[in-house]
Amino acid sequence: MRHPSGVPAHCSVDGLTPVVLVRGATVLLTVTALVHTVGHGFDGGAAALAFGLLVAVGELSRWTGAGTREPAPLAAAGALAYALLGQDAGEPTRHGVLQVVAVVTVAALAGCLPRAARERGAVVDRLVRRVLTVACAALCFRLLPGPDAYPGWHGPAYVPLLIAALGPAALCDALLAATLTRARTGWPLGPLLRDALRALPCIGSAVCATGVAMSLAVAVAGLWALPVFCLPLLLAQLSFRRHAAVRTTYRQTIASLARATDIAGYTPPGHARRVAALSRAVGRELGLTESELTVLEYAALMHDIGQLSLVDPVPAGATAGLPAAQARRIALLGGAVVRQTGVDAEVAVVVERQADPYREQPVGARIVRTVNAYEERTRDAGPDAPPRAIEELRRRTARDHQPEVVESLARVLARGGGGVRGCPG
Repeated sequence: MRHPSGVPAHCSVDGLTPVVLVRGATVLLTVTALVHTVGHGFDGGAAALAFGLLVAVGELSRWTGAGTREPAPLAAAGALAYALLGQDAGEPTRHGVLQVVAVVTVAALAGCLPRAARERGAVVDRLVRRVLTVACAALCFRLLPGPDAYPGWHGPAYVPLLIAALGPAALCDALLAATLTRARTGWPLGPLLRDALRALPCIGSAVCATGVAMSLAVAVAGLWALPVFCLPLLLAQLSFRRHAAVRTTYRQTIASLARATDIAGYTPPGHARRVAALSRAVGRELGLTESELTVLEYAALMHDIGQLSLVDPVPAGATAGLPAAQARRIALLGGAVVRQTGVDAEVAVVVERQADPYREQPVGARIVRTVNAYEERTRDAGPDAPPRAIEELRRRTARDHQPEVVESLARVLARGGGGVRGCPG
Protein backbone atom coordinates (compact mmCIF):
# COMPACT_ATOMS: atom_id res chain seq x y z
CA MET A 1 0.00 0.00 0.00
CA ARG A 2 1.62 3.24 -1.17
CA HIS A 3 0.82 6.85 -1.64
CA PRO A 4 0.94 8.26 -5.18
CA SER A 5 4.42 9.53 -4.43
CA GLY A 6 5.61 5.95 -3.99
CA VAL A 7 6.29 6.33 -0.27
CA PRO A 8 5.06 3.39 1.84
CA ALA A 9 1.76 4.27 3.44
CA HIS A 10 2.86 3.22 6.92
CA CYS A 11 5.78 5.66 6.75
CA SER A 12 3.83 8.74 5.69
CA VAL A 13 2.94 9.99 9.14
CA ASP A 14 4.51 7.98 11.92
CA GLY A 15 7.68 7.00 10.03
CA LEU A 16 8.89 9.82 7.81
CA THR A 17 8.09 12.74 10.13
CA PRO A 18 10.66 11.72 12.79
CA VAL A 19 13.20 10.99 10.06
CA VAL A 20 12.66 14.39 8.42
CA LEU A 21 13.15 16.06 11.80
CA VAL A 22 16.27 14.04 12.58
CA ARG A 23 17.81 14.62 9.16
CA GLY A 24 16.90 18.30 9.27
CA ALA A 25 18.56 18.68 12.67
CA THR A 26 21.64 16.88 11.34
CA VAL A 27 21.90 19.16 8.31
CA LEU A 28 21.49 22.27 10.48
CA LEU A 29 24.11 21.06 12.95
CA THR A 30 26.52 20.11 10.16
CA VAL A 31 26.21 23.41 8.31
CA THR A 32 26.67 25.33 11.56
CA ALA A 33 29.73 23.27 12.44
CA LEU A 34 31.34 23.71 9.01
CA VAL A 35 30.71 27.46 8.90
CA HIS A 36 32.05 27.91 12.43
CA THR A 37 35.12 25.77 11.81
CA VAL A 38 36.00 27.42 8.50
CA GLY A 39 35.45 30.86 10.00
CA HIS A 40 37.52 30.31 13.15
CA GLY A 41 40.08 27.87 11.79
CA PHE A 42 41.19 24.50 13.17
CA ASP A 43 42.48 24.07 16.70
CA GLY A 44 44.98 21.24 16.65
CA GLY A 45 45.19 20.71 12.91
CA ALA A 46 47.41 17.63 13.15
CA ALA A 47 44.97 15.82 15.44
CA ALA A 48 42.02 16.82 13.23
CA LEU A 49 43.82 15.46 10.15
CA ALA A 50 44.88 12.22 11.86
CA PHE A 51 41.44 11.43 13.27
CA GLY A 52 39.77 12.52 10.05
CA LEU A 53 41.90 10.06 8.07
CA LEU A 54 41.10 7.34 10.58
CA VAL A 55 37.35 7.93 10.23
CA ALA A 56 37.58 8.07 6.42
CA VAL A 57 39.60 4.83 6.22
CA GLY A 58 37.17 3.19 8.63
CA GLU A 59 34.22 4.17 6.43
CA LEU A 60 36.01 2.97 3.31
CA SER A 61 36.53 -0.42 4.93
CA ARG A 62 32.91 -0.52 6.02
CA TRP A 63 31.45 -3.97 5.95
CA THR A 64 27.77 -4.63 5.33
CA GLY A 65 27.77 -8.32 6.23
CA ALA A 66 25.07 -9.88 8.38
CA GLY A 67 25.33 -10.21 12.12
CA THR A 68 26.75 -6.84 13.12
CA ARG A 69 25.17 -3.62 14.32
CA GLU A 70 28.20 -1.46 13.54
CA PRO A 71 29.67 -2.34 10.13
CA ALA A 72 32.38 0.35 10.43
CA PRO A 73 33.74 -0.11 13.97
CA LEU A 74 37.05 1.56 13.19
CA ALA A 75 35.34 4.74 11.99
CA ALA A 76 33.00 4.73 14.98
CA ALA A 77 35.84 4.26 17.48
CA GLY A 78 37.96 6.94 15.79
CA ALA A 79 35.11 9.44 15.82
CA LEU A 80 34.38 8.79 19.50
CA ALA A 81 38.06 9.03 20.38
CA TYR A 82 38.28 12.46 18.75
CA ALA A 83 35.16 13.55 20.64
CA LEU A 84 36.80 12.47 23.93
CA LEU A 85 40.25 13.88 23.20
CA GLY A 86 41.23 16.11 26.11
CA GLN A 87 44.99 16.12 25.59
CA ASP A 88 47.49 15.45 22.82
CA ALA A 89 50.89 14.25 24.10
CA GLY A 90 50.30 16.03 27.41
CA GLU A 91 49.10 19.30 25.87
CA PRO A 92 45.44 20.29 26.40
CA THR A 93 43.31 20.31 23.27
CA ARG A 94 41.08 23.30 22.51
CA HIS A 95 38.79 22.09 19.77
CA GLY A 96 35.10 22.25 20.56
CA VAL A 97 32.00 20.26 19.73
CA LEU A 98 31.44 22.03 16.41
CA GLN A 99 34.94 21.21 15.18
CA VAL A 100 34.43 17.56 16.14
CA VAL A 101 31.21 17.50 14.14
CA ALA A 102 32.83 19.21 11.15
CA VAL A 103 35.85 16.89 11.04
CA VAL A 104 33.80 13.70 11.48
CA THR A 105 31.22 14.80 8.88
CA VAL A 106 33.78 15.61 6.20
CA ALA A 107 35.75 12.43 6.89
CA ALA A 108 32.65 10.22 6.94
CA LEU A 109 31.41 11.77 3.70
CA ALA A 110 34.76 11.10 2.05
CA GLY A 111 34.67 7.48 3.17
CA CYS A 112 31.04 6.94 2.10
CA LEU A 113 31.28 8.47 -1.39
CA PRO A 114 32.27 5.23 -3.18
CA ARG A 115 29.03 3.60 -1.94
CA ALA A 116 26.77 6.65 -2.11
CA ALA A 117 25.35 5.90 -5.58
CA ARG A 118 24.16 2.37 -4.84
CA GLU A 119 23.36 2.76 -1.13
CA ARG A 120 21.98 6.29 -1.06
CA GLY A 121 19.33 5.89 1.64
CA ALA A 122 21.48 3.68 3.84
CA VAL A 123 24.46 6.03 3.51
CA VAL A 124 22.38 9.02 4.58
CA ASP A 125 21.07 7.17 7.63
CA ARG A 126 24.57 6.05 8.61
CA LEU A 127 25.86 9.62 8.33
CA VAL A 128 23.00 10.89 10.46
CA ARG A 129 23.78 8.35 13.16
CA ARG A 130 27.50 9.05 13.04
CA VAL A 131 27.15 12.84 13.25
CA LEU A 132 24.52 12.98 16.00
CA THR A 133 26.15 10.26 18.11
CA VAL A 134 29.55 11.95 17.97
CA ALA A 135 27.99 15.35 18.70
CA CYS A 136 26.29 13.86 21.77
CA ALA A 137 29.54 12.28 22.98
CA ALA A 138 31.52 15.48 22.43
CA LEU A 139 28.91 17.58 24.21
CA CYS A 140 28.76 15.24 27.20
CA PHE A 141 32.57 15.24 27.37
CA ARG A 142 32.71 19.05 27.34
CA LEU A 143 30.11 19.22 30.10
CA LEU A 144 32.30 17.16 32.44
CA PRO A 145 34.08 19.14 35.18
CA GLY A 146 37.55 20.46 34.32
CA PRO A 147 40.76 19.90 36.33
CA ASP A 148 40.25 23.11 38.33
CA ALA A 149 36.76 22.12 39.46
CA TYR A 150 37.61 18.46 39.91
CA PRO A 151 41.20 17.63 40.97
CA GLY A 152 40.80 13.95 40.09
CA TRP A 153 40.17 14.80 36.42
CA HIS A 154 43.48 13.32 35.31
CA GLY A 155 43.65 10.68 38.01
CA PRO A 156 41.97 7.29 38.48
CA ALA A 157 38.49 8.81 38.00
CA TYR A 158 39.26 9.95 34.45
CA VAL A 159 38.32 6.69 32.72
CA PRO A 160 34.93 6.33 34.49
CA LEU A 161 34.17 9.93 33.52
CA LEU A 162 34.96 9.16 29.87
CA ILE A 163 32.74 6.09 30.00
CA ALA A 164 29.99 8.19 31.57
CA ALA A 165 30.25 10.60 28.65
CA LEU A 166 29.75 7.70 26.22
CA GLY A 167 26.62 6.38 27.93
CA PRO A 168 24.19 9.01 26.51
CA ALA A 169 25.91 8.76 23.11
CA ALA A 170 25.38 4.99 22.98
CA LEU A 171 21.71 5.38 23.92
CA CYS A 172 21.35 8.11 21.29
CA ASP A 173 22.81 5.83 18.62
CA ALA A 174 20.48 2.96 19.60
CA LEU A 175 17.42 5.23 19.42
CA LEU A 176 18.50 6.65 16.06
CA ALA A 177 19.16 3.18 14.64
CA ALA A 178 15.70 1.98 15.69
CA THR A 179 13.92 5.12 14.45
CA LEU A 180 15.60 5.16 11.05
CA THR A 181 15.05 1.43 10.53
CA ARG A 182 11.40 1.85 11.55
CA ALA A 183 10.90 4.52 8.89
CA ARG A 184 12.64 2.48 6.20
CA THR A 185 10.95 -0.85 6.88
CA GLY A 186 7.79 -0.17 8.86
CA TRP A 187 8.80 -2.66 11.55
CA PRO A 188 7.60 -1.91 15.12
CA LEU A 189 9.81 0.53 17.00
CA GLY A 190 9.78 -1.35 20.32
CA PRO A 191 11.44 -4.57 19.13
CA LEU A 192 13.90 -2.60 17.00
CA LEU A 193 14.91 -0.50 19.99
CA ARG A 194 15.28 -3.61 22.16
CA ASP A 195 17.52 -5.20 19.52
CA ALA A 196 19.63 -2.05 19.32
CA LEU A 197 20.00 -1.92 23.11
CA ARG A 198 20.87 -5.63 23.28
CA ALA A 199 23.64 -5.03 20.76
CA LEU A 200 25.34 -2.40 22.96
CA PRO A 201 27.22 -4.91 25.18
CA CYS A 202 28.56 -6.65 22.05
CA ILE A 203 30.24 -4.69 19.25
CA GLY A 204 29.09 -1.44 20.87
CA SER A 205 31.17 -2.07 23.99
CA ALA A 206 34.22 -2.89 21.86
CA VAL A 207 33.83 0.33 19.89
CA CYS A 208 33.38 2.44 23.03
CA ALA A 209 36.31 0.78 24.82
CA THR A 210 38.58 1.31 21.81
CA GLY A 211 37.49 4.94 21.54
CA VAL A 212 38.33 5.54 25.21
CA ALA A 213 41.66 3.71 24.87
CA MET A 214 42.60 5.75 21.77
CA SER A 215 41.85 9.06 23.48
CA LEU A 216 43.87 8.06 26.56
CA ALA A 217 46.80 6.79 24.47
CA VAL A 218 46.96 9.95 22.34
CA ALA A 219 46.76 12.06 25.50
CA VAL A 220 49.96 10.41 26.76
CA ALA A 221 51.92 9.29 23.68
CA GLY A 222 50.57 11.56 20.96
CA LEU A 223 49.11 10.72 17.58
CA TRP A 224 51.60 7.88 16.98
CA ALA A 225 49.50 5.77 19.33
CA LEU A 226 46.59 5.65 16.88
CA PRO A 227 47.91 2.87 14.57
CA VAL A 228 48.72 0.66 17.56
CA PHE A 229 45.26 0.93 19.06
CA CYS A 230 43.54 0.45 15.69
CA LEU A 231 45.00 -3.03 15.28
CA PRO A 232 42.75 -4.92 17.78
CA LEU A 233 39.61 -3.50 16.21
CA LEU A 234 40.84 -4.33 12.71
CA LEU A 235 41.43 -7.92 13.80
CA ALA A 236 37.98 -8.04 15.37
CA GLN A 237 36.45 -6.77 12.13
CA LEU A 238 38.29 -9.47 10.20
CA SER A 239 36.88 -12.08 12.59
CA PHE A 240 33.38 -10.72 12.03
CA ARG A 241 33.87 -11.03 8.27
CA ARG A 242 34.89 -14.66 8.57
CA HIS A 243 32.04 -15.40 10.94
CA ALA A 244 29.57 -13.81 8.51
CA ALA A 245 30.98 -15.86 5.65
CA VAL A 246 30.37 -19.03 7.65
CA ARG A 247 26.83 -17.92 8.48
CA THR A 248 26.14 -17.10 4.85
CA THR A 249 27.27 -20.56 3.77
CA TYR A 250 25.18 -22.06 6.58
CA ARG A 251 22.06 -20.24 5.43
CA GLN A 252 22.68 -21.19 1.79
CA THR A 253 22.88 -24.84 2.86
CA ILE A 254 19.56 -24.58 4.66
CA ALA A 255 17.97 -22.83 1.67
CA SER A 256 19.21 -25.63 -0.59
CA LEU A 257 17.71 -28.25 1.71
CA ALA A 258 14.43 -26.33 1.71
CA ARG A 259 14.35 -26.39 -2.10
CA ALA A 260 14.47 -30.20 -2.08
CA THR A 261 10.71 -30.40 -1.58
CA ASP A 262 10.17 -28.02 -4.53
CA ILE A 263 12.49 -29.97 -6.80
CA ALA A 264 10.91 -33.30 -5.83
CA GLY A 265 7.46 -31.91 -6.57
CA TYR A 266 6.13 -32.18 -3.02
CA THR A 267 5.52 -28.42 -2.63
CA PRO A 268 4.92 -25.56 -5.09
CA PRO A 269 8.01 -23.60 -6.15
CA GLY A 270 8.96 -20.88 -3.70
CA HIS A 271 6.55 -22.00 -0.98
CA ALA A 272 9.20 -22.39 1.72
CA ARG A 273 10.84 -19.07 0.82
CA ARG A 274 7.52 -17.21 1.02
CA VAL A 275 6.62 -18.80 4.35
CA ALA A 276 10.07 -17.95 5.74
CA ALA A 277 9.89 -14.29 4.66
CA LEU A 278 6.42 -13.77 6.06
CA SER A 279 7.19 -15.71 9.25
CA ARG A 280 10.18 -13.49 9.94
CA ALA A 281 8.05 -10.38 9.44
CA VAL A 282 5.40 -11.72 11.83
CA GLY A 283 8.08 -12.67 14.36
CA ARG A 284 9.49 -9.17 14.25
CA GLU A 285 5.98 -7.77 14.72
CA LEU A 286 5.68 -9.93 17.85
CA GLY A 287 8.97 -8.63 19.23
CA LEU A 288 11.27 -11.63 18.76
CA THR A 289 14.99 -11.03 19.09
CA GLU A 290 17.38 -11.35 16.16
CA SER A 291 18.56 -14.79 17.30
CA GLU A 292 14.95 -15.96 17.66
CA LEU A 293 14.12 -14.55 14.22
CA THR A 294 17.02 -16.50 12.73
CA VAL A 295 15.76 -19.76 14.27
CA LEU A 296 12.26 -18.94 13.04
CA GLU A 297 13.47 -18.26 9.50
CA TYR A 298 15.47 -21.49 9.30
CA ALA A 299 12.55 -23.52 10.68
CA ALA A 300 10.14 -21.92 8.20
CA LEU A 301 12.47 -22.74 5.32
CA MET A 302 12.57 -26.39 6.38
CA HIS A 303 9.03 -26.79 7.72
CA ASP A 304 7.93 -29.10 4.87
CA ILE A 305 11.05 -31.25 4.66
CA GLY A 306 9.25 -34.14 6.38
CA GLN A 307 7.14 -34.57 3.24
CA LEU A 308 10.16 -36.14 1.54
CA SER A 309 9.44 -39.31 3.56
CA LEU A 310 5.98 -39.70 2.00
CA VAL A 311 5.39 -42.28 -0.73
CA ASP A 312 2.43 -40.35 -2.09
CA PRO A 313 2.85 -36.54 -2.01
CA VAL A 314 0.18 -34.44 -0.36
CA PRO A 315 -1.86 -32.70 -3.10
CA ALA A 316 -0.22 -29.30 -3.77
CA GLY A 317 1.88 -29.85 -0.63
CA ALA A 318 -0.96 -28.45 1.49
CA THR A 319 -0.39 -29.84 4.98
CA ALA A 320 -2.61 -27.34 6.81
CA GLY A 321 -5.77 -29.31 6.00
CA LEU A 322 -4.43 -32.76 6.85
CA PRO A 323 -5.76 -34.81 9.79
CA ALA A 324 -3.91 -33.95 13.00
CA ALA A 325 -2.20 -37.35 13.28
CA GLN A 326 -0.85 -37.26 9.72
CA ALA A 327 0.31 -33.65 10.03
CA ARG A 328 2.06 -34.46 13.30
CA ARG A 329 3.77 -37.48 11.74
CA ILE A 330 5.12 -35.37 8.87
CA ALA A 331 6.29 -32.71 11.35
CA LEU A 332 8.11 -35.27 13.51
CA LEU A 333 9.80 -36.76 10.45
CA GLY A 334 10.85 -33.26 9.40
CA GLY A 335 12.29 -32.57 12.84
CA ALA A 336 14.28 -35.82 12.66
CA VAL A 337 15.70 -34.81 9.28
CA VAL A 338 16.67 -31.38 10.59
CA ARG A 339 18.47 -32.92 13.56
CA GLN A 340 20.49 -35.12 11.20
CA THR A 341 21.67 -32.08 9.22
CA GLY A 342 23.46 -30.58 12.19
CA VAL A 343 21.25 -27.48 12.25
CA ASP A 344 20.58 -25.88 15.64
CA ALA A 345 18.33 -28.08 17.79
CA GLU A 346 15.98 -25.12 18.35
CA VAL A 347 15.17 -25.20 14.62
CA ALA A 348 14.31 -28.91 14.83
CA VAL A 349 11.99 -28.24 17.79
CA VAL A 350 10.03 -25.63 15.82
CA VAL A 351 9.73 -27.97 12.81
CA GLU A 352 8.56 -30.99 14.79
CA ARG A 353 6.12 -29.01 16.97
CA GLN A 354 4.36 -27.10 14.18
CA ALA A 355 1.44 -29.57 14.07
CA ASP A 356 0.83 -29.65 17.85
CA PRO A 357 -2.10 -27.80 19.46
CA TYR A 358 -1.00 -24.17 19.50
CA ARG A 359 -1.22 -23.82 23.29
CA GLU A 360 1.50 -26.48 23.57
CA GLN A 361 3.76 -24.98 20.89
CA PRO A 362 6.71 -22.65 21.21
CA VAL A 363 6.05 -19.27 19.63
CA GLY A 364 8.11 -20.10 16.53
CA ALA A 365 5.98 -23.14 15.76
CA ARG A 366 2.81 -21.09 16.22
CA ILE A 367 4.03 -18.55 13.69
CA VAL A 368 5.09 -21.14 11.11
CA ARG A 369 1.79 -22.99 11.46
CA THR A 370 -0.31 -19.84 10.94
CA VAL A 371 1.78 -18.42 8.10
CA ASN A 372 1.86 -21.78 6.31
CA ALA A 373 -1.93 -22.04 6.55
CA TYR A 374 -2.31 -18.50 5.19
CA GLU A 375 0.08 -19.12 2.31
CA GLU A 376 -1.69 -22.33 1.31
CA ARG A 377 -5.08 -20.59 1.34
CA THR A 378 -3.95 -17.67 -0.82
CA ARG A 379 -1.80 -19.58 -3.29
CA ASP A 380 -3.05 -19.30 -6.87
CA ALA A 381 -6.15 -17.51 -5.60
CA GLY A 382 -7.87 -14.26 -6.56
CA PRO A 383 -7.40 -10.80 -5.03
CA ASP A 384 -10.13 -11.42 -2.44
CA ALA A 385 -8.35 -14.50 -1.06
CA PRO A 386 -6.07 -12.74 1.51
CA PRO A 387 -8.87 -11.10 3.55
CA ARG A 388 -10.94 -14.28 3.40
CA ALA A 389 -7.92 -16.33 4.56
CA ILE A 390 -7.34 -14.01 7.52
CA GLU A 391 -10.99 -14.23 8.53
CA GLU A 392 -10.84 -18.02 8.33
CA LEU A 393 -7.73 -18.08 10.51
CA ARG A 394 -9.50 -15.83 13.02
CA ARG A 395 -12.42 -18.26 13.18
CA ARG A 396 -10.00 -21.08 13.97
CA THR A 397 -8.16 -19.33 16.82
CA ALA A 398 -10.06 -21.35 19.39
CA ARG A 399 -8.09 -24.47 18.47
CA ASP A 400 -5.54 -24.12 15.69
CA HIS A 401 -4.03 -20.63 15.76
CA GLN A 402 -2.97 -18.19 18.46
CA PRO A 403 -5.02 -14.96 18.15
CA GLU A 404 -1.98 -12.73 18.66
CA VAL A 405 -0.14 -14.44 15.82
CA VAL A 406 -3.11 -14.10 13.46
CA GLU A 407 -3.51 -10.39 14.28
CA SER A 408 0.23 -9.79 13.85
CA LEU A 409 0.03 -11.49 10.46
CA ALA A 410 -2.89 -9.24 9.52
CA ARG A 411 -0.92 -6.12 10.49
CA VAL A 412 2.12 -7.23 8.52
CA LEU A 413 -0.01 -7.90 5.44
CA ALA A 414 -1.79 -4.57 5.81
CA ARG A 415 1.60 -2.85 5.57
CA GLY A 416 2.51 -4.77 2.45
CA GLY A 417 3.90 -7.92 4.01
CA GLY A 418 7.55 -7.11 3.34
CA GLY A 419 7.13 -7.98 -0.30
CA VAL A 420 4.99 -11.08 0.31
CA ARG A 421 1.83 -11.39 -1.71
CA GLY A 422 -1.48 -10.46 -0.17
CA CYS A 423 -2.80 -7.48 1.74
CA PRO A 424 -6.11 -7.86 3.53
CA GLY A 425 -8.08 -4.70 3.64
